[in-house]
Amino acid sequence: MRIAVTTPLGHVGHHVTTMLIRAGVRPLLLTRHPGSIPAGIDECADVVEADSRTPSDVVAATVGVDAIYWVDPPAESADPLADYARATEAIRAAVESIGIGRVVFQSSVGAEKRRGAGEIDGLAATEVALDRLGVAATHLRCGYFFTNLLFETESITAGLLQTVLPVDSPMSWVAPRDIAEVATTTLLNGDWSGRRVQAVHGPEDLTWAQVASILSEETGRNVRVEQITDEDMTQQYLAAGMPPATADAVLGMSVGLRDGFVPEQQRSLVTTTPTQLRGWIREELVPAL
Repeated sequence: MRIAVTTPLGHVGHHVTTMLIRAGVRPLLLTRHPGSIPAGIDECADVVEADSRTPSDVVAATVGVDAIYWVDPPAESADPLADYARATEAIRAAVESIGIGRVVFQSSVGAEKRRGAGEIDGLAATEVALDRLGVAATHLRCGYFFTNLLFETESITAGLLQTVLPVDSPMSWVAPRDIAEVATTTLLNGDWSGRRVQAVHGPEDLTWAQVASILSEETGRNVRVEQITDEDMTQQYLAAGMPPATADAVLGMSVGLRDGFVPEQQRSLVTTTPTQLRGWIREELVPAL
């Protein structure tokens, strides 16, 4: 079975790559930066230069591919949903042109809303496009990545996290490695077909207040969290240089999952994964502080 991996340098993708290699698969890695693939990996994988937002690149790169781990790459332009639309068109073109049989798509909790969740709306559009093609597709509805805390190192060091979410509302937090494990086992399992939705919720739901407490204990810093207004958060994003549409799309991911949102997939044995936030902080966040 020929398996392709997009974003092989990403938080999840690099784990998918190494897991496939350990399973005896020689994956095909699609990347805009072939020279950045680590030494050793390039000896165990085939690497092709391709932009996941360019249909012709993806079609040319995936000839002969049976299954693909697909990630819509992070938005880079001043119109993030347009970036997601281009990525959606690229995987649609590849499935139609090449006949890729199975797609494991990295989506998000909140994509079930279809509209009103900021950048997650772009992931929802990819889900819809794949569903319309009738391809065997598993949509991984992932929780909040532990690695998002890596963008908060200055705030953690200063001892103050800010969010527009209620600080005592629990939500799913998940390690990217756990997402990769679910993605990899799904790619290697030939016994599924049709449309599937697989939530990846991490080991437990946590509130921001609980996360601040764990951060305090593991970093040795007194970290607290406060809820701020949508307007204040938007101003922070704009001050950091985000274009207005990007600021709205990023804010929308939190706002859309805030007031009365109930995930379509409830936590269960199937959706629960093992990596604890505490251990991840010790291993990956503390060295970055």
